[in-house]
Amino acid sequence: MAEEREVVLMKGNEAIARAAIRCGVDGYFGYPITPQSEVIETLAELKPWETTGMQVVQAESELASIYMVYGAAGAGKRAMTSSSSPGVALMQEGITYMAGAELPGVFVNVQRGGPGLGTIQPSQGDYFQATRGGGNGDYQVICLAPASVQEMADFVDLAFELAFKYRNPAMILSDGVIGQMMEKVVLPPFKPRRSDEEIERECPWASTGFNKKYKKERSIVTSLELKPEVMEQRNLHLQKKYAEIEANEVRYEMQQMDDAEYMIVAFGSAARIAEKSVELAREQGIKVGLFRPITLWPFPTKEIAAMAKGKKGVLVAEINAGQMVQDVRLAINGAVPVEQFGRLGGIVPDPEEIVEALKTKLM
Repeated sequence: MAEEREVVLMKGNEAIARAAIRCGVDGYFGYPITPQSEVIETLAELKPWETTGMQVVQAESELASIYMVYGAAGAGKRAMTSSSSPGVALMQEGITYMAGAELPGVFVNVQRGGPGLGTIQPSQGDYFQATRGGGNGDYQVICLAPASVQEMADFVDLAFELAFKYRNPAMILSDGVIGQMMEKVVLPPFKPRRSDEEIERECPWASTGFNKKYKKERSIVTSLELKPEVMEQRNLHLQKKYAEIEANEVRYEMQQMDDAEYMIVAFGSAARIAEKSVELAREQGIKVGLFRPITLWPFPTKEIAAMAKGKKGVLVAEINAGQMVQDVRLAINGAVPVEQFGRLGGIVPDPEEIVEALKTKLM
């Protein structure tokens, strides 16, 4: 297939779909829900099964789609799904099963307001769900938070890279702002789907059945252990892996922090808004910078603590009632004042509101 690196204009949801085709994904299993339905709609329009061989299935529900991902991942395939907040809530059982069975898979959450069905408008109210496991047991999901349509495209391959590197589920935590807005994007280069031989070589744990050619016995994929001492060892193994991820995979971005007296911490679409807030505040003589976590788990705890030293205050801007602020407060541990500003119900804050919150809460 010819290489294409032209700049194109598209929605964030469309970028997810097109990147999946180009990144050698074997299967997408999903169910439409606003505001992310364009993902499966774009895949249906492009028909990748006729070009790359990527399979696209509209499942009968979110529950069905997550277990289709489980099955494909158990065979060593690159499998993914996408949904929005209520749909991802339904997937939590399957995600915890995948974490327990150490299966790589990618999930995209284009968040909307809640609780419950809530609204179809944007929100960042699923931060706790994404960074605290969301399902039962002691486990973690690698969580990437894009702040642009370009990152929606870029993070598909990165999420799969991390998922397979650590044999762990990975989530792209977006929201209705980024999913629906249109920006210029450079799509990733085409990466061919792996052959069966490559999967056998790269994924010896995969349950592909007895294979005489590769001298492989049958593999069993499960998260169930009836003996508590065996289950404890499995959990200890997982905790060791999570510590390795925390040590090696923290990602973040900073803007205008060199001379900053105040710091705004924001992720995703809130960080895009906060960029303008920093610009407006500096026009008013307020020296403020922006710290954007890119990995929400592993969270940049040490980096935020280091950057907060000597600051007059930290404002956490997020489109929820106050969730990431708890991790920021834990990181800073009382060294400087930390306040939170957010809007609820699907209302997206203006940059001026964040500047006003900085003034009223910290100055």
